[in-house]
Amino acid sequence: MPNHKDLSKLSAAGLLISLGIIYGDIGTSPLYVFKAIVGGQHISEVLILGGVSLVVWTLTLQTTLKYVVITLRADNKGEGGIFSLFSLVRRRAKWLIVPAVVGGCALLADGIITPPITISSAIEGLQTSFPEIHTVPIVIAIIIALFIIQQFGTSLVGKAFGPMMFVWFTMMGVLGFSYIVQDPTIFKALNPYYAYLLLTSSTPGIHPLIIIGAVFLCTTGAEALYSDLGHCGRRNIQISWIYVKTSLIFNYLGQSVWLLQHNGQKLDLNLHNPFYEIMPGWFLIYGIGIATIAAIIASQALISGSFTLIAEAVRLNLWPKVRINYPTLQKGQLYVPSVNWLLCAGCIGVVLLFKHSDHMEAAYGLSITVAMLMTTILVSNFLRRKKVPNYIVNTFLIVYLLIEGTFLTGNLVKFVHGGWFTLSMGFCLFTIMWTWHIARQIRNRYVKFINIEDYYGILKELSDDETVPKYASQLVYLTSANFNSEIESKIIYSIIQKQPKRADVYWLVHVDVMDEPYKKEYEVDFLVPNKLIRVDFKLGFRVEQQINLLFRRVVEDLVKKGEVDITSTYKSLNKHNIVGDFRFVVIEKVLSRSHSLSLYESFIMSFYVLLKKLSLSEERGFGLDLSFVTVEKVPLMLTPPDAVEIHRVN
Repeated sequence: MPNHKDLSKLSAAGLLISLGIIYGDIGTSPLYVFKAIVGGQHISEVLILGGVSLVVWTLTLQTTLKYVVITLRADNKGEGGIFSLFSLVRRRAKWLIVPAVVGGCALLADGIITPPITISSAIEGLQTSFPEIHTVPIVIAIIIALFIIQQFGTSLVGKAFGPMMFVWFTMMGVLGFSYIVQDPTIFKALNPYYAYLLLTSSTPGIHPLIIIGAVFLCTTGAEALYSDLGHCGRRNIQISWIYVKTSLIFNYLGQSVWLLQHNGQKLDLNLHNPFYEIMPGWFLIYGIGIATIAAIIASQALISGSFTLIAEAVRLNLWPKVRINYPTLQKGQLYVPSVNWLLCAGCIGVVLLFKHSDHMEAAYGLSITVAMLMTTILVSNFLRRKKVPNYIVNTFLIVYLLIEGTFLTGNLVKFVHGGWFTLSMGFCLFTIMWTWHIARQIRNRYVKFINIEDYYGILKELSDDETVPKYASQLVYLTSANFNSEIESKIIYSIIQKQPKRADVYWLVHVDVMDEPYKKEYEVDFLVPNKLIRVDFKLGFRVEQQINLLFRRVVEDLVKKGEVDITSTYKSLNKHNIVGDFRFVVIEKVLSRSHSLSLYESFIMSFYVLLKKLSLSEERGFGLDLSFVTVEKVPLMLTPPDAVEIHRVN
């Protein structure tokens, strides 16, 4: 695993990689931002100059200042993203789980709407030359192909992302500049006064809140920019952003010039997208091709980000255990089949529901605004943790709650026109995450821990008692007890009473998910020498929990150091130095007698049981070899048994 400090070094390769995987979403925004701003209104100087001024200052205040300058400093051992940020601040207050979960769900909902709108906006450029063409089948075909290739990994394709996005941003900058030279006075739009004029305008047809919602589309990729921090490093992102922002602003200014050349007109933006109108006629087909590739790259970045987000949520116990594959050896390359096909179905549903990118714009932006608000709350807590003066933290919090609150209000106007879709998706995802989190708390409330020292003697005697059939040479239990002095009563019950399980050595394995993303450490405690051993794994929230492999490695290390002897004690096998058998026992707690729960907790636990059936089993989730695993189901008693009275009559 490369050191995050190496990833943070400024290099030409790092800059190129950052272009390829960081800016896909924000880099494809010029395809639809001005279409959304103008809508069906008559073109006017107030609208165009104010619109481009709002775009420039949104990119400056929201993307540059908040994310590139401030939020990128909240790196967790080189890693970014809302769950990495949450891991840095979660010890400050328990309630911070709420913005983390809400933000994570909003980002996942964004992953459902981004591929359809970016790919549709690119493909619809064909209608400029071929008005009768039906774009929906083409868009769906591209989306299906995009999700099919996920299972094979994208490392090979990923190497081409950087150069392709460099071509994309250069093309946008050059095309924009070619129109700027026709009217250099457009630079006056950089003055925020024009933004103020538009927002306070009383011109009929201009609705400031609707325009604010449209302008927000220019910064939707800022959250993904932070999420991909670990792939490129802060310095590479900050430097490459200078080039990206310059290209974006040039393109927006160029589109503004073209629109002002049609001042007073009302254009059919389905046929006259300003982004494609500033292209020379001979270049149009090439431009559409490059835009489609850029849209696919943007979609790929969102899909990969969704996989990472779910993998982190699983390890932080915020999402049901699901199968996670690693198709390549490249860092960060993972594939979550269940999420892949859910996203695919969602994206196809969006295309069939909204059909055209104009209609998708109404659904886009609302969920990501919520995610940005949640990041603002978490970042302010991170700044306090770093002992930043309160007046600076409070200023940051007030300014960005005001800015993002305004954007949220602007996007809420679009709720009935499509915003309901992403909010509904986000709410469904939130229900799953919140249920999994709360159900775990309820279960833990009823897990009884006992002092393990009281059973040292019994376990040693049981191990030496040859009248009891040997269950396994090495018997391994997974324990949730955080302290070496404790153990679940159910484990002792399983060993001693349910079916006395004699073994040469009893192992207790505990997994602690750490705040550091890639930490891999373990501790060994010999509770009863050669009889009872506890292994504590300290794994980062981005480390795959392959307990079977990790435990085997630990045992190998202990054998090499002569700390344990795992040779079989059977005489016939011992003389040949045959290693004894290992068996894992997983105790699955089954819900029972939940009468004492409130209505809310009863609903949570009922939904949890359903999710549990759909998720991976505990043994599969921990990567255990199923041929060496015994699963024991025990009741989780939520209320004590009722007192029963019965009388003998004879």
